[in-house]
Amino acid sequence: MAVGALSVLLAYLLGAIPFGFLLVKLGRGEDVRGTGSGSIGATNVTRAAGPLVGLLTLLLDMGKGFAAVAVATWLAPQAAGQARGAPEWTAAAAVAAIVGHSYPVFLSFRGGKSVATALGAFVYFAPLAVAASLGVWLIVVAGWRFVSLGSVLAAAAFPLFAFSLYRPPLAITLAAVVGASVVILRHRSNLKRLVRGTEPKLTLKRGS
Repeated sequence: MAVGALSVLLAYLLGAIPFGFLLVKLGRGEDVRGTGSGSIGATNVTRAAGPLVGLLTLLLDMGKGFAAVAVATWLAPQAAGQARGAPEWTAAAAVAAIVGHSYPVFLSFRGGKSVATALGAFVYFAPLAVAASLGVWLIVVAGWRFVSLGSVLAAAAFPLFAFSLYRPPLAITLAAVVGASVVILRHRSNLKRLVRGTEPKLTLKRGS
């Protein structure tokens, strides 16, 4: 129990590492939260510092999600007869990493939308479901150029893909639903702007 709880705490702290904030602060001396949507995620970092820094942010945020679940798998108590960590703890670690990115203790709980961190966390459990969700994202963004809309629809589709492709343990299924819900809730302001017709479309030009 104690080791499992420790793995969840470590997952939160890994998720809370604000890579986008740090890259923009170190590279440009600016607080990315003062740009665009105010998020520390890859899309807003791209607006503030350009596509290369945005891509690096994306990869680092995915990596910390993956690392959080990998560490939990190593630390968590082993389920009887299974080679991997107990699913309830690894599932909790995935959610903790997502919450850590959205509400990082290091930035007074003002973080990002957790899309990339969720991708990294759940690719550990269900890579095909993540790939299918990315397909949804690509279709929406290519067709309408709204990253937020693509992210919301991909998040909503992910639990369905995961369940249909893997029939995972209940803990993983619940984590997929909770993780997707966090991502969607973090996009509330984007959804309001989409309804009003004021949501910015994707562009790779810095500062736009």
